[in-house]
Amino acid sequence: MSTPAREPVMQAAGASQTTPSPWRVKEENYSNSMGPHSHNFNVKFGLDVRTIHCDQPCTVLEAIKSTKKYKEHITCADGNIIIQLGKVDNECIVATHFPCSCVEEDESLIISSEKEVVGEQLTKPFDKMIYPKDRYVLFKIDTVGGKDTKTKKIFRNESVKQFKYLCVYAQKGMTVEEALKRDGRFIDDLGNFELTDNENRVITEGTQKVDNLHKKSFKVCLPRCKGKKHETAVTRRLPRKNQPTPVSDVVQQSGISVKTALEKTGSSVNTEEIYERLRQQFTELRNLMENRFPGDSYQEALNLRRENFGKIQQSFSEVHRIRKMLKLGQSVCKLNVRDVCEGTGFVLFDSFVLTNAHLFKDYVEGGKLQEGVEVLALFGYEDPEPERNYSCFSAKKTFVDFDVELDYAILELNPEGQLSNKQTTNVKVPQGLLRTFCPLPQIGEACIIGHPAGGVKKMDPICIIEKEGRRQNVQDHLNPYKDTLLTLMSIRQIISNRGIDDLMMGGSKDGVVTYNTFMYHGASGSPVFDALGRVFGLHTAGYCYGFPKEESVIEYAQPVLTIFKKFVDNLRESGKMSLLERVKKVAEQNSHLKKLTQDPDSSTPMEVD
Repeated sequence: MSTPAREPVMQAAGASQTTPSPWRVKEENYSNSMGPHSHNFNVKFGLDVRTIHCDQPCTVLEAIKSTKKYKEHITCADGNIIIQLGKVDNECIVATHFPCSCVEEDESLIISSEKEVVGEQLTKPFDKMIYPKDRYVLFKIDTVGGKDTKTKKIFRNESVKQFKYLCVYAQKGMTVEEALKRDGRFIDDLGNFELTDNENRVITEGTQKVDNLHKKSFKVCLPRCKGKKHETAVTRRLPRKNQPTPVSDVVQQSGISVKTALEKTGSSVNTEEIYERLRQQFTELRNLMENRFPGDSYQEALNLRRENFGKIQQSFSEVHRIRKMLKLGQSVCKLNVRDVCEGTGFVLFDSFVLTNAHLFKDYVEGGKLQEGVEVLALFGYEDPEPERNYSCFSAKKTFVDFDVELDYAILELNPEGQLSNKQTTNVKVPQGLLRTFCPLPQIGEACIIGHPAGGVKKMDPICIIEKEGRRQNVQDHLNPYKDTLLTLMSIRQIISNRGIDDLMMGGSKDGVVTYNTFMYHGASGSPVFDALGRVFGLHTAGYCYGFPKEESVIEYAQPVLTIFKKFVDNLRESGKMSLLERVKKVAEQNSHLKKLTQDPDSSTPMEVD
């Protein structure tokens, strides 16, 4: 017996009206597949997160409009709104008319707006009908075009390219052309386009039905020239691996430099072809940057950032804070890994020093420094040459703890130190900073003390960049280069190759704290202090480039409480109980540390703030 056809339901005017829903009137036809319409999802307005209870079928925008926060936060037309699906930073966006039935329970949405129209709204009554979830097919369209399409316009508003995918929904039985046209975010005339599967590069023509596209990702491919007859999916063949790649195809890859293109093709070609390709991309890229900062908004954003930074500088210019920071800074040392590199470290407690593991990359074997590698810790290295008034300690060959994943190393200093201006063994290691460890602040003022470029000790007041603002911060930094295409694309390629996406929300490093600082090379291992003089981070690395001058788009620090927990776990696992007891003694003075030193079988669970 065939299953009765399910009746569509007109979308409601809001998400929480008390009028009986026509969806429920037809419930007996599909209750086994979906049940009563009732679910919750979260919506983020800026830094505010609101829970929305949806009890009747509607679009996600209609559900969101049921909140008071929407009226306070959004003042633009519906067509200018962008709705991000999920928590992963800049991953995927849906149309404003996306069916609420396709939103998973407790799913997260982020709402924002653009100055220009992003997508057309639905006007035909038939298009406004809402169906149960199993009547829909969901698939993703990559915002980077496929073959012959990387530089062509396929979206109404190029600002959608700040996201990785557009999620498209369609009723089963619709064609791909119908789905993209109804979506509203694509240009009206896509022509004789095709979709290529991101995973296996199988081609789907626009006239095909969407039924087999569920949960797949595709790139849009436009014809090379209008009116040109396309090959079918049957006759189309992918290029062989050993076939040479044209320079023009290489250059079309997003963000690739001329030099890289030449190296990839292995040919010495006329570079005018490459520059012509780049010039074609220039207008699109520039428009994208200008859309992000229309009018004077970039200067306004820059002025606001300067104002906030000015307040931080003013805060750390207060004499009592300077005095406190200088005292804490006595525990910071310059580390000299002889004939290898220079960095920074600071005393944890007694004669133990914490720094970054990457300072010793390729010079560690079996938890020990390689033969011939010597590490010196210089305290009080503050006066420029020829003044010399610092104390020097050598480090023991065996590391107390070493972790590549969290990028930290703990050294033990030999007790015999000496002053630079006279021979003596009556020199003590400064007091440790372990007692001051605290959780990561999400926003606010902070300060780094270290030895950038192996020079004298310096202090840099910084402003913490919250997770949600990291990508915007990078784009703000690159905005001055929007008129110099080659520079902009080269910088993007460099920081992308170094894994900057790991730092963004949802990335493997999104748990770190981020900021901007002038302390680049040599400052790795510096302590990062909050406004109260407590250490919350180990300054670890940044994303630097060397042209037109040495700069960094963003820097980050590892949370010291995370490092401390790992240190304690490692001591316990390795059976170093004597040292663990010494650590516990120091931790008694700090409630955050005390939690982390409790035995695993303790009734109170360990937490990392």
